[in-house]
Amino acid sequence: MSTFPLRSALITGNSSGLGLGLTRVLQRQGAAVYGLSRRGCPEPTAGDVRVDLADHVAIGPAIAKLLAGVERLDLVVLNAGLLGHIQSMHEADLGELKRLMDVNVWGNKPVLDHLLAEGIEVGQMLAISSGAAVSGNFGWSGYAISKAALNMFMQLYAHEFPDTPVHSVAPGLVDTAMQDYLCTHADAQRFPAVKRLRGARGTLAMPDHDTAAQQILESLEPLRSEPNGQFVDLRMLAVTRRPTR
Repeated sequence: MSTFPLRSALITGNSSGLGLGLTRVLQRQGAAVYGLSRRGCPEPTAGDVRVDLADHVAIGPAIAKLLAGVERLDLVVLNAGLLGHIQSMHEADLGELKRLMDVNVWGNKPVLDHLLAEGIEVGQMLAISSGAAVSGNFGWSGYAISKAALNMFMQLYAHEFPDTPVHSVAPGLVDTAMQDYLCTHADAQRFPAVKRLRGARGTLAMPDHDTAAQQILESLEPLRSEPNGQFVDLRMLAVTRRPTR
């Protein structure tokens, strides 16, 4: 668990996967969790509102309803995101690319703007990014582009939350529904990165979402020492923290 108490948290995209894992772990630690997602969280939480994060007009009223009366959040995790298809850039449909940007990047703007407008104090903020944002591996197309944009988005918003540690983070491999698609439908022969992911599934290199959530929470304190607004690969953070003999 984290080494400082987390009493309240906002998590987007907590209906499944890593967002649901974070919700479960935080609630076991005694935190009140507020969730914003398209399908709704399947477990009882302190607050839960359903909204499509591609519907930017609807997000403002949804987050206002969710956080009515909330004055402080110890943790905000911008987790909601779409993978899209693994494909070459020339095959990528422009409409799909726009939707990935709408959810993975712009869907976060009404959330952060509400926190600023209402003066809600935030103890720490993370956006769930990906190593795909910097690797440029063949096939990741709109997902990689949107996560790279998310990294800069968070770096810019960090200036507007000067008293809050703000980072975009790559959590490493996590066994979620995204992996179901990658292991079933994506072309592993054409896209080498997919083949490597399939080889990692079922190993310690790809933990389930509850285990990955625990690892993220354990990284919160060391993240505070990283430059504000920066992208951090949590796997590299773990390496730098490894004790020497």
